[in-house]
Amino acid sequence: MFTGIVAAVGKITSVTPLGGSTEDAGVRLHIDAGQLPIADVALGDSIAINGACMTVVEKTANAFDVEVSRESLNRTVGLDAEGEVNLEKALTLNERLGGHLVTGHVDGLGVVHKFEPVGESYLLMIDAPRELGKFLAYKGSIVVNGVSLTVNSVEDVAEGCRFSINLIPHTIAVTTLKHLAAGKKVNLEIDLIARYVERMITAPK
Repeated sequence: MFTGIVAAVGKITSVTPLGGSTEDAGVRLHIDAGQLPIADVALGDSIAINGACMTVVEKTANAFDVEVSRESLNRTVGLDAEGEVNLEKALTLNERLGGHLVTGHVDGLGVVHKFEPVGESYLLMIDAPRELGKFLAYKGSIVVNGVSLTVNSVEDVAEGCRFSINLIPHTIAVTTLKHLAAGKKVNLEIDLIARYVERMITAPK
């Protein structure tokens, strides 16, 4: 489990195919952990990378490796090329839950509709797939590229569901969201509680 509070911005420094053709093989990522303290991270531990929970398979003092399956690559963005990524270690029971309960399982990809400064903050508008729209609510929670955020508005549109978020300067400064632009894809994870409510409502009685 995670909280969606990004602990550090790291960097994918190498991407190595695990075998087979590039179309059907997974990859091994070598990640510079940046300011993320990983002395307490063991092989087999989980780290969220841009919101996707991955297993550490090798580590050094300030870097670690993960292996990403083709299935995960097909369902996420930002895990197939070198560049900056949001990092968060798995939650322990003695930590503050600063964001909300996050599983690190990406539910779908959104597309940035608008990203622009508004006063001292930034307006981020994202088009989500239609199947995720029912899980989005005013003042509800959403994870975008591993960052726990609050939904400011929700609008059903022909293509799916468009929602907006207000990003404060701190969030821009300490995450990779500063690199977003209209047309870019992002990893989305819906609220865990909303997921269970939907199941309880729709399950056969």
